[in-house]
Amino acid sequence: MRNKNWLLLFVISFAGFASRSQQNTQHLTLREAINASVSNNDGARLSELDIKIAEAKFRETNAMMLPAANLSYTGISTNNPLNAFGSKLQQGSITPADFNPELLNNPSATSDFSTKIELLQPLLNLDMLYQRKGATKEIEMYQFISKRTKDYLRFEAEKAYLQLQMAYSENEVLIETLNSSSAIHKVSCDYYNQGLIQKSDLLGSEVQVLNAETQVKNSESAIQDASDLLSLLMGKSLGTIYKIDSIVVNSDMTLDSLKFSEGRADFKAIQKGMESYELVIKSSRMSLFPRLNGFASYQLNDKAMFGFGAKSYLAGIRMSWNLLNGGKVKNTISQLRLEQEKLGMQLDQKKNEAQIEINHARRQLIDATFLMKQQRLAVEQASEALRVLQTRYGQGLAKTSDVLAAQTQLAQQKIAYVQVLFNHNLSAATLQYLTIDK
Repeated sequence: MRNKNWLLLFVISFAGFASRSQQNTQHLTLREAINASVSNNDGARLSELDIKIAEAKFRETNAMMLPAANLSYTGISTNNPLNAFGSKLQQGSITPADFNPELLNNPSATSDFSTKIELLQPLLNLDMLYQRKGATKEIEMYQFISKRTKDYLRFEAEKAYLQLQMAYSENEVLIETLNSSSAIHKVSCDYYNQGLIQKSDLLGSEVQVLNAETQVKNSESAIQDASDLLSLLMGKSLGTIYKIDSIVVNSDMTLDSLKFSEGRADFKAIQKGMESYELVIKSSRMSLFPRLNGFASYQLNDKAMFGFGAKSYLAGIRMSWNLLNGGKVKNTISQLRLEQEKLGMQLDQKKNEAQIEINHARRQLIDATFLMKQQRLAVEQASEALRVLQTRYGQGLAKTSDVLAAQTQLAQQKIAYVQVLFNHNLSAATLQYLTIDK
């Protein structure tokens, strides 16, 4: 019966290995993961689109300097005395007979076909000038938002990469535990056949092997999940299993150099938003000042369709001044000022939260550094304890349950060390993300 169980376990393990070997695998470095996430992630592309939209809005303000032209062609037929006489005047076709009071008061149907070109040239519009300046601040704001978005994607890519490293390290520990459990089970079988141990000890070693196999399978699923998360961040199709570099301690940093900075991109984005509000407020105030615009038109009139007989032009300068607007500008400025003040409060709150997050990340990094030393020592002690018990077990001086318990403890300590190493590197990456100001 035991031989059948071992054969079944072997077949399952081999089938799992064969299926994994058929999956698409690819080696991936941390730098490649970060670059792909920044280049291909939808979040990065959306932030770039926001910049382009802001630039398009800025180009709309070119209207404050560039002329506007309009071409129209109009055909009418009327017996309205005023319009009929005016149409003939524009066509240059008035004769002495047209001054007959009877004809003036009761004209026959008169046709007029007019081709007109109109030109408007802005000269001085102070409100548009400040709107244009505000649009430049909006572009800068979205540029900082895009930069912070990419900083976040770099952090998320590094975090996912660290998770995959942890999954691989845990998988190595569990495979080592499975091999060790299998060796213990083999010895237990020999001892049981010799009548040196009871069947409960043999069954305990079999359970240990089964548990180890289950944990190995779960760790392989964790590798697949972490790989899919990386694929999602990098904008690639799911299903690829990434082979990565081994997990190492991130020591390329000093705590003294990683401090709170006013130059962080998200802070700068909010500051640019406040500056944009200030310029919009000035634009609203400038709308109370006169506007100065030049205009001109050139017109062709004829009584026949597609005729271009009489020619005339009109040119001039118009100054307009909106004296009363029911307090609209005043209320608009009040609203904008409150929104600007709200944005300033949000900036202060965000800075305070950032300082708390930085302090927390620094403490986590210090704690993880200490725990790494402690956990490394725990692994060494658990390894020595298992070695001693295995030696005694080989001499028949220790119980099977004692060896299995020591083996379980060693596996737990090794996995705990892997997790502490992950927490250390994640804290370091978090601290770098929170303090980056370039």
